[in-house]
Amino acid sequence: MLQFLRGHDNDAITSVGHLTLLLMAVYAHNQRVWIGCCCVIGLISLWAWVANYQRCRVISDTPTSRIASAAQGYVELYGHTAMAYTNLLISPYSHTRCIWYRYRVYEKEDKGWRQVSNHTSDSMIEISDGTGSCVIDPDHAEVIAPNRRVVSQGSFKYVEELLRSDAVYVLGEFATIGGANTMLDLNADVAVLLTSWKENKHSLLQRFDLNDNGEIDLQEWELARRAAMREVEKEHREIRAADGIHVMRAPKNGRPFLLSNLSPQKLRNTYRCWGAVHLTVLFLAVAGALWFWQGHTLVELFT
Repeated sequence: MLQFLRGHDNDAITSVGHLTLLLMAVYAHNQRVWIGCCCVIGLISLWAWVANYQRCRVISDTPTSRIASAAQGYVELYGHTAMAYTNLLISPYSHTRCIWYRYRVYEKEDKGWRQVSNHTSDSMIEISDGTGSCVIDPDHAEVIAPNRRVVSQGSFKYVEELLRSDAVYVLGEFATIGGANTMLDLNADVAVLLTSWKENKHSLLQRFDLNDNGEIDLQEWELARRAAMREVEKEHREIRAADGIHVMRAPKNGRPFLLSNLSPQKLRNTYRCWGAVHLTVLFLAVAGALWFWQGHTLVELFT
């Protein structure tokens, strides 16, 4: 999927592309140019419709999970920011408290605006839904409907997008780090503990040299190994009994990773509306291409 067709904010950019192609065809006043522009508009609309349809379907097909009971894997969460006010980010230009921001700086030139710098925040976002909390890694997230502000100062234009610190929607790969899901190796940890005991020979002899001969024989070493195993098993039980950290991040299989302030219902409706727009443009573009293919002139079209 083309990168610029990701996210419904970019549907507006796609619409600008449609208008540009249409104006090119009008000014060219050429039948072949009209056919070519209609075909390109149709292809762009088809691609955009598929992108919107896929995201609408995945949002509809993925039920909203509760953080405390969410399954490991691809899930949808909807909650509120669980970060202290002082831990929120401050956007660089509007100085607004937020959980995520992105800015672009453009400079005015003879041929138009040229981007001179950009930056996207990568700080972790913590949310809660009343049952638990989850940390979101926003790296590679497709941010939907951020607040957008444009400020012009002389020959420079500053475009700032941000997510507010209120309701947060996220769809991505959910994983629990630590707690009951911790991967532990009993034999390896026992070996490490025994090695550390062997480094302090005096303490080892005091604990396991039962016959006081200054050496650890096979029977005594077996006692030491069993003691080490009991100690490691206790540590493992304590680790698994502790609460794990829930993390949401980009799926490794390339599935959509969405982040927004909108609710699941508003996101579905937004994608449906844009999908309907792109589908309508697709049909109009096909009809226009067929019209000109049949040999009609621009004069015949507008009379």
